[in-house]
Amino acid sequence: MPRARGGGGETRIRAMTDTLIHRGPDDGDVWLDGETGIALGARRLAIIDLSRAGRQPMVSSCGNFVLAYNGEIYNARELRGELEAAGKTFRGYSDTEVIVEGCALWGVEETAKRIIGMFAFALWDRRAKRLFLVRDRLGIKPLYWTRANGVLIFGSELKALRAHKDFQARIDRNSVAAYLRHNFIPAPHTIYANVHKLEPGRILVVDGSGEPRIESFWSLEEVAREGMSSPFEGSEGEAADRLDALLRDAVSRRMVSDVPLGAFLSGGIDSSTVVALMQAQSNRPVKTFSIGYASEGFNEADDAAAIARHLGTDHTQLYASPQDARDVIPSLPAIYDEPFADSSQIPTFLVSRLTKEHVTVALSGDGGDELFGGYTRYFTADKFAWPLFDSPCVLRCGAARGLRLLSPGSWDKLASLLPAKRRPALLGEKLHKLADCLGGSRDKFYRRLISHWNNPQDLVAGAREYRTAAWDDSLGERIPDFVARMQYLDTATYLPDDILTKVDRASMAVSLEVRVPLLDHRVAEFAWTLPRHMKVRDGAGKQVLRQVLARYVPDALIKRRKMGFGVPINDWLRGPLKEWAGDLLSPDALGRHGLIDPEPVGRKWAEHLSGAKSWPLPLWSVLMLQAWCDAQKS
Repeated sequence: MPRARGGGGETRIRAMTDTLIHRGPDDGDVWLDGETGIALGARRLAIIDLSRAGRQPMVSSCGNFVLAYNGEIYNARELRGELEAAGKTFRGYSDTEVIVEGCALWGVEETAKRIIGMFAFALWDRRAKRLFLVRDRLGIKPLYWTRANGVLIFGSELKALRAHKDFQARIDRNSVAAYLRHNFIPAPHTIYANVHKLEPGRILVVDGSGEPRIESFWSLEEVAREGMSSPFEGSEGEAADRLDALLRDAVSRRMVSDVPLGAFLSGGIDSSTVVALMQAQSNRPVKTFSIGYASEGFNEADDAAAIARHLGTDHTQLYASPQDARDVIPSLPAIYDEPFADSSQIPTFLVSRLTKEHVTVALSGDGGDELFGGYTRYFTADKFAWPLFDSPCVLRCGAARGLRLLSPGSWDKLASLLPAKRRPALLGEKLHKLADCLGGSRDKFYRRLISHWNNPQDLVAGAREYRTAAWDDSLGERIPDFVARMQYLDTATYLPDDILTKVDRASMAVSLEVRVPLLDHRVAEFAWTLPRHMKVRDGAGKQVLRQVLARYVPDALIKRRKMGFGVPINDWLRGPLKEWAGDLLSPDALGRHGLIDPEPVGRKWAEHLSGAKSWPLPLWSVLMLQAWCDAQKS
C-alpha cells in the first residue's frame, strides 16, 4: 500500500509494490495523478470477490476518492445495505468498495468508526487534495510512514519505503535502546530515524499545508476508563452468556471467505474457544493446525490434538526440530524489516507455512491474554502485589535476598522435580525478576517484568531510550487498579508492537491472512466492563472466557498450566544454535556494527553457556539485532 510523488512515479510505485508481493500475490496495480504527483499502489490477496471488481487501487463511483487498502471488513454486508439505501451503486461485492463508498458518503472518520474489522488504508480526496492514512483500533494491520525530500512515503512494511529513492535509512540509536528493553521497537518509532508507525486507532491527514496531523477515532484509554466506570452488573453466568454471544458473532463474521479457511489451534484457552465456536457454526469439520516440539514444557501439540478430537476438527500438526528453527532464522530479518526478538516468531512462521499449504485464511486466538487477564503477571499482582508492596521495605528486601540465594539454574532444577504438567517454565529467571522488583513500586514491578535488558542505554552509547506509556507517572491516577493498568499497557504496546506484528509478518510472508476474532472491538469494549474477579481470581485468569469454553470443551481438557507459544530457546542456545549464536555474539561481530557494548553481552553469554545463569531473552534480542544488521550489509 505504498505512495510516491514526483517524476517517474509509476516506475517508482511499482518498485515499492513489488516488495509486497508476498502480502498480495494475486493482483496488483497503481493509480497516478499527474497534476498533484500522487501515486497509490496495492497488492491483493484475493479473499472476498475474486473478480476484477475487487481490484485496487479503487476509485469511488463518484470519481472523487481513490483507495488502497489492506485488511478485511466483517460487517461489509450491512454497511453495503446502508450505502445502497442512500443511493450508492456497486460494481462487485468486495469490502474495498464498501470502504471507498462509505468514505464518499459518511467521511473518513465516521466510516472508520462504523467498520468492524482489521484495516490499514490510504484514501486520496481528489477534490479537497487531501490524503488520509487510517489504522484499525487495536493495531492488527500495520502502516508505516515518513517524509523525505518533501515527499510523504508510506506502506504496509518498511521494505516498501526502502524501495523509494528518497528514503533515508539512518539507524536510530534511541530505538535500539528501546528495542533491547522490549524485544520490539515501540510505536510510533522504528529502527530508522524519522520513520514512524501509525499508531492504532489513528488517522493521519495531509492537506494543502503539507504538514501531517494525526487524529484519533478510537481510544483504548477512553474505552478502558469508561468500561471501569460503568462495569457489567450481572452475574458471572450472565457475563458468560453475553461474551458467548459476542464471540459467536465475531467468529461467524470472520468465517466468511471465498477461499479455503481454517484455524490455528495451540490447545490453550484462546485458540480452543475460537475453534470451538467455529465448529459449532460449521456444517463440516474445521481445518485446524498446530506445531509441537519434543522439549517438555514447550510442547502443546498433544493438548491441541485432544481438543481437535473432541471438537471433531480436521487436524494437522507438525513436530518442529531445532534444525527447522535454524532454517527459519536467516529469513527473519527480511520478514520483520527491523530488529524483532519475540522467539515465538519461529513457531508462528512454521505454523503459518504449514497452514498455507491447506488454506488461505486462518483464525487465531490472539488477544485473549490482554483482554481477559491471561498473563502470569496479572495473577501474581492480584495475589501478592498488595501484601508485597504495602509491607515494610526491610521485609521485601529480605524476601528478595532469599530468592537470590539460589541461581536461576538451581531453581529450574528444583522445578524439574515437579510433574511436567505443573512445572513452571523458566522458573529461576522469573523468581530473580521478582527479586529485582521487590524494592520498588507497583509500576516499577511491571516495568521490570517487561524489561529484557534493565538499563539498555548503558549498552548503546549516546542513546536516549524512547519510553512507552509504562513510564507515564499520571497513568495511575487515570487507571488506579494495578492489574487493569497492566492490562491496558499490554494492550496498548505489547499487543500491537509484538504479538500482532509477529503474527502479521509471519503469516503474510507466506501469503496467509490471519483473522483475530477476540480482538473484535466490540469484544474488547465488553471486556473492559468486566470486574476484575471475572477475569483474574484464585491464581488464574480468563475466568469468564473459561466459562464460555467449558460449554463446548470438558474442563479436563482445558485445565492445564499456561505455556505460551514459545520455543526452547534456552536449551537451543546451549545446543544446536550455540555455534551460530557464538559467531554473532563475539566481540568482533558486535564491534563491526558499533551499536552495542560487547562487554555486558559477552558476560551474559559466558554465564549462559556455563549454566550459572540463564539469559535466553536478552541474548536473543542481541542475536536478532546482529542478524538484522548483517542482513542490511549483504
